Amino acid sequence: MGFLHIGQNGFAAQIDDRALAHLKVVILSELREGHSLAFTMQHTRDEGSGRDTFWINQSTDLRFQFHGNRSPQLNRAWLKELAATARAGTGLYLTEEPLTRAAVA
Repeated sequence: MGFLHIGQNGFAAQIDDRALAHLKVVILSELREGHSLAFTMQHTRDEGSGRDTFWINQSTDLRFQFHGNRSPQLNRAWLKELAATARAGTGLYLTEEPLTRAAVA
């Protein structure tokens, strides 16, 4: 399990390394294209119900911290699905990985 650190307030979301790698590609692609985006994280069961939404732009401090040292093979279908949520009114949120594993790299 890795962590996505957002902002300077110390927020860190624990996320599976594979999912974090996909989020990293989508978030950095959006920022590279000059877009800002909302990112919503559901609370874990331990945290109770609810969610947090963050506004991410080019000046937001981000750190993607991976537990493992190997980059996973990326799933093209999952990247497309995540990118679609990032561009929708709801903003980016983590979805389940599609069963198809059309690899990108």
